[in-house]
Amino acid sequence: MPKPAGKTRPAERMLAAGTLPVAATLLTGTVALYITLVAFGNITDFDSNQQFVRHVLAMDTTFKDDDLMWRAVGSTALQDAAYVGIIVWETLAALVLLTATVLWAGALRRPEGLRRARRAGTIGLLMLLVLFGAGFIGIGGEWFAMWQSEDWNGLDAATRVVTLTGIVLIVTHLPSAGAPAGGSGGSDGSGGSNGSNGSDGSGS
Repeated sequence: MPKPAGKTRPAERMLAAGTLPVAATLLTGTVALYITLVAFGNITDFDSNQQFVRHVLAMDTTFKDDDLMWRAVGSTALQDAAYVGIIVWETLAALVLLTATVLWAGALRRPEGLRRARRAGTIGLLMLLVLFGAGFIGIGGEWFAMWQSEDWNGLDAATRVVTLTGIVLIVTHLPSAGAPAGGSGGSDGSGGSNGSNGSDGSGS
């Protein structure tokens, strides 16, 4: 028997939103969880990564090439200020991505919210790309020669985060299966069915 119009199960509503919004929700949530735990760990275990930032900025475990050592930051106050800035940036990114995850989840039931969810997710993901790409890989890895250090080298971890974040950013910007839902009705209404009736009438 046909189901009454307007009554759909939650699973059907999720499928109606399309698989891409579902994937975007899960992937954004994964990155949000990761950066939330990173920020939480840096706040509750402040000293561990504080030492990492200090050694990277001091460049004391690099090759100590005279042509590069002028870049080193020896002031512990500046080192700690940079570390606090990193934590603040991570915390803000976590809040934005958690919000984006909630918006994506809501958009599974209300496809009109896809654009807002995508916008919030994009902001949070770009914040991570700036931090781990420009910050850790660019500034830390090259400017402060972190790649030379065997003891304090975060390039592998930063590369993993940039790779994951980039993949999620691409997925969330793929054409959404939920977006054309409203447009399909319009195309049906304005499309060939009326025209085909007209052609049938003229043909006969």
